[in-house]
Amino acid sequence: MPQVISYQIADSIDVRAFRTAYREGIYHYDADELFYMTDETCYVYVFRYGVVCFLGYNEGEASAFLDRIAPFCKNVFELKLSEEFEVETDARENKFGYNKIEITKPDIEVLRLIMLNVSQSVALDYYSEQTNLLQEETNSHTMNLERRGRLSISGNNLKKYIGKTLNLKNRIAENLYIFDSPPEAWEDENLNRIDQGLKRTFDLQERYRDIREGLEIVRENLELFKDLLQYRNSTFLEWIIIILVALEVINLVIDKLLKG
Repeated sequence: MPQVISYQIADSIDVRAFRTAYREGIYHYDADELFYMTDETCYVYVFRYGVVCFLGYNEGEASAFLDRIAPFCKNVFELKLSEEFEVETDARENKFGYNKIEITKPDIEVLRLIMLNVSQSVALDYYSEQTNLLQEETNSHTMNLERRGRLSISGNNLKKYIGKTLNLKNRIAENLYIFDSPPEAWEDENLNRIDQGLKRTFDLQERYRDIREGLEIVRENLELFKDLLQYRNSTFLEWIIIILVALEVINLVIDKLLKG
């Protein structure tokens, strides 16, 4: 039984440069993805958002390919996220199961669609993990605010934190296309049914919505933190001005007393 395994290996992959270096076996490509057919039963799908997906490859062959593509990756991960999915061919009808799909025939477009959805799923795992880390950091600051009545983060660190959040939101926005159905599925009723079934199997839309909601919560907290820091800074400046005015008044009084 063929097995699809997809890896999130980096923040991004330069698919254009990799296509220039490795052209043999390319079946489909565009600015965001490369699909290789290395023989009749082996396929590789490479995505700009840092995912590589294999079908029909053993562990050694997959590892060799990942080593080959590593120089074209930005921020390669030491620990790769992965997801496996079984494909059973020559079934009586297309059928979806837990971590498995049964298809009537191993049509290359059907196999590509399956690999696409598995890759989308592992990408969502990565984005969800990053969102959870941001939420945990946010919660630590809100808990400290509740206990001590003030923030434990400096202005510069808050700016870095805001930058980290915005970068993650931008990366997800750049890759919004991965959650849309491919053009082939719009034109073929059978492909469209398989695509919709896979999206339900992997809960892609719901998981994506959870990520967006999580990032929105983080954004709202950051706005609050920013307002509190601005208030703290303005209050600090007001006290400096009051102290300077007071010192000036004291100097004037002392001068008058000495002259008197």
